[in-house]
Amino acid sequence: MPDDDPRLSRAQARGIRNARDLQSHVDWLDSITGTALGVLAVASGIYTYLGVLSLLDDNGALSVFAALAYSVAVSVGIFVFWSYMMRLLPAVRTGAARIGLMLSMALGSLAIVAMSSWLNAAALAGAAAVEQHLAETVQDYQTALERADEITQSAQSLARDVARVRQSFDDLSEQEATGQLSGFAGQGAVFRLLRQKSDELTALEAQITAQQPLVEQAFVEGNAILSRMRALTVEQGPVEARSVPFSEEAVRLANVITQLRQLSVAPLVSRAATDLADAVVLPQLDGSNADTRQGQQATIESVLTVLRQRAETLQAAAQDVLNMTPPADISYTPISAADAVILYAGNFVPSWAGAIAIDLLPAVLVLILAVTQAAIRHGREGSATEDSMTLAELRAAISALRDMDTSLDRTPPSESPARPPVPDPAE
Repeated sequence: MPDDDPRLSRAQARGIRNARDLQSHVDWLDSITGTALGVLAVASGIYTYLGVLSLLDDNGALSVFAALAYSVAVSVGIFVFWSYMMRLLPAVRTGAARIGLMLSMALGSLAIVAMSSWLNAAALAGAAAVEQHLAETVQDYQTALERADEITQSAQSLARDVARVRQSFDDLSEQEATGQLSGFAGQGAVFRLLRQKSDELTALEAQITAQQPLVEQAFVEGNAILSRMRALTVEQGPVEARSVPFSEEAVRLANVITQLRQLSVAPLVSRAATDLADAVVLPQLDGSNADTRQGQQATIESVLTVLRQRAETLQAAAQDVLNMTPPADISYTPISAADAVILYAGNFVPSWAGAIAIDLLPAVLVLILAVTQAAIRHGREGSATEDSMTLAELRAAISALRDMDTSLDRTPPSESPARPPVPDPAE
């Protein structure tokens, strides 16, 4: 077919028909797009209003007015922004213009998330996020309580080590009383030294034993407080009202944990082990002759060696307890719904997705319109304007031309515009 053939090819005719169909759909969708944008903007504004209220401490008229003003501004901003995008992005033709508008849309989307979406998430899942914060706090306190009790009970178990060392000195003193140790029966200098250390360890053992009821009572009290805190976490009603008694219980539990840490006898046993070898009051040798006194001195030196060995063993056992990792310092900090949603965002992915989707769903519509407008332009490409006119449009154009000719014929000759002479075809 020659290039100047006015007839359309089948591909061009098909493209024009497709473009005409798409344009008719776009024209119909334009009639509901504004309403849909308005509904989405208003819905986002409502949830933004609820999110802003959760951030304000005062619930007076001024706070309500401020939250309302902010939510209205957000709704208007969302509606205007997406209206701009829906009109301009599908209409541009150059690549530079498309990239510029796409970057603008990305920047605007980030601004919408910053000013609206996180507040929407706070309204959707704020109470659940605060309850999650309470539950996490209870778990941290329980871990700290159990760790403090474990360390304290480990320190209490040092009573068995003390008892073994004390029993060894009791046995040595009995041997000395019968003359099996130094060879001289009686309760002389060696016997008194052994009884001195045995009495010290007996007092330490009694002190450790006396601590046991206090340790058990503190642990029971801590568990009771934990039970009340768990009940407050899942209790019905506004979470803000439950946060106040929860905070009070948290303070009590922190005191119990501190008390448990103070009840640990490991430092006491460590000091006692040090004194066992260092703080020795040597008795005066009371042997009746030089041989007896020499035997007592040799026995005392052996006893001192045993003391150092037992002290090192007891010191090592106490140090093992002291080296145990102490419980973490836990303190409950009240948190707002908006902050809780951000802090525990990973636990509320559906709420975040819904909050962001209600604001950024128009971006999908913008892309759909851009693709559709590109398809319409591609279908009309290479065809003249008159080729893409529908029958109704052609009839309207012919009718307009006839009206123009009729009005020109009715114009007086003096007022009618001069027409250029029609060339003679014969010429």
